[in-house]
Amino acid sequence: METNFLFLALAALVPLVMGFIWYGPMLFQNAWMKQMGFTEESLKGGNMALIFILSYVFSFMVAFFLQFITVHQLGAYSAMMESGATELAGDAVANYQDFITLYGGNYKTFKHGALHGAIGGLFFILPVLATQAMFERKTFKYVAINAGYWIVTLAIMGGIVCQWGVTLG
Repeated sequence: METNFLFLALAALVPLVMGFIWYGPMLFQNAWMKQMGFTEESLKGGNMALIFILSYVFSFMVAFFLQFITVHQLGAYSAMMESGATELAGDAVANYQDFITLYGGNYKTFKHGALHGAIGGLFFILPVLATQAMFERKTFKYVAINAGYWIVTLAIMGGIVCQWGVTLG
């Protein structure tokens, strides 16, 4: 098993591109600004270079994590290594290679990764954002805009990571 860091780096660009589209004039800029209480003038401040650099670093961390929820074969690798592989290293490696030969391509598609990314957004990000929003007294519209962004973004990232982010074998 080998992580393809080039495709993880590519997947980490997705939140920046989607943010430009989602929170820009093409989609939800005005509604998002209203929900946040921002004006065009108030958005002009801030260290944008630092914001984009840190956003990319955090996005890379998300992409790295997504490989473990989108590529199921990594579970087989982990199970082999935890099941006494130190004592039976040769057998464990051979068994893993046989498993990958037979099943390595199963569910290793963009569509499958997108499904798991969207499920992660729906069942992890949405509850976190909604809980936080309730305590911050934010509206349903606020939650819908931000959770929608993450559900779509994680679907695209999950698809990229699942299809190309890990080489099995």
